Amino acid sequence: MSEVKQALAQAADAARFAPSIHNTQPWRWVVRADRLELFAVTERQLTEHDPQARMLLLSCGTALHHAQVALNAEGWTYRVDRPGTEPLAVITPADRRPVEPEATRHLQMLRVRRTDRRTVRDEAVSETVLTELVKTAEQAGARLHVLGRDQVLQLAVAVERAEATGTSDERDRLSAELATWVGGERPEGTGIPSSALPVELPLTTVAERDFQTPGTVQAGEGHDRFATYAVLYGPGDTEADWLRAGEALSALWLSATEHAVSVLPLSAPIEVPFTRESLRWMLGGTGVPYLALRLGLQDPAHTAPPHTPRLPAPQVIELKD
Repeated sequence: MSEVKQALAQAADAARFAPSIHNTQPWRWVVRADRLELFAVTERQLTEHDPQARMLLLSCGTALHHAQVALNAEGWTYRVDRPGTEPLAVITPADRRPVEPEATRHLQMLRVRRTDRRTVRDEAVSETVLTELVKTAEQAGARLHVLGRDQVLQLAVAVERAEATGTSDERDRLSAELATWVGGERPEGTGIPSSALPVELPLTTVAERDFQTPGTVQAGEGHDRFATYAVLYGPGDTEADWLRAGEALSALWLSATEHAVSVLPLSAPIEVPFTRESLRWMLGGTGVPYLALRLGLQDPAHTAPPHTPRLPAPQVIELKD
């Protein structure tokens, strides 16, 4: 295997650690001699929660950014094309350059990043760190709007309404889909195992998603009064926009991890049209909301939660001659 192809295969392997909606990992990589191609896997789409595939595309964007992080850590320069069709994106490597320390740190953060649903510490994230996360999102092609207190209450209402929306039949279908992807040990390599879920939902201002199955992790005694809530957003609603939103999410999540800040995505208000519209008005009608986020300092008393399972490399990476 050539040096270029081996680097691309390693980048695709690093992308397996990317976060995705309910850990569906809805991506597939094709490694060619001179390029790396990213495809969406609609068989792992949440058709009830995400019928327009927005969260699928955002998830693929996080994987795309993870692959870039791996190439950066090896000193590769490259071009990323996002045609908006299949493949979703193509990474074409060029030359090598000296590796920057920041690139190495980001690769380290990629391997320790977690989704932590427990309560956060009773200490606010500093303005300095928040400013850095806002800058990171902008550099990655999106924007991050930090919510004020009144807007946090509006977000809480939007989350509550999103969870309660739909007819009885629609809620039954949503519940059935959750049961497919959440709970148990998840030996097949996808989904959220019980070991990553709290025993019971913490009593917080902005409710976490109710996965309708108990976990095994103690949520902690804190609250979210010291958490910061934000909305990741951007200018458009195209496939390429949602892909870039995922890249921005990955970039700010790795930066947050470096500062011991936990990130909890809140996708429920994005999944429902009228609550998504309410988030848009929080932005002054100037952008398309991609995801709500809870940011908080990790409680030092908490041990790191286990990694969620990952599909084996041969199921998501194909080597082509």
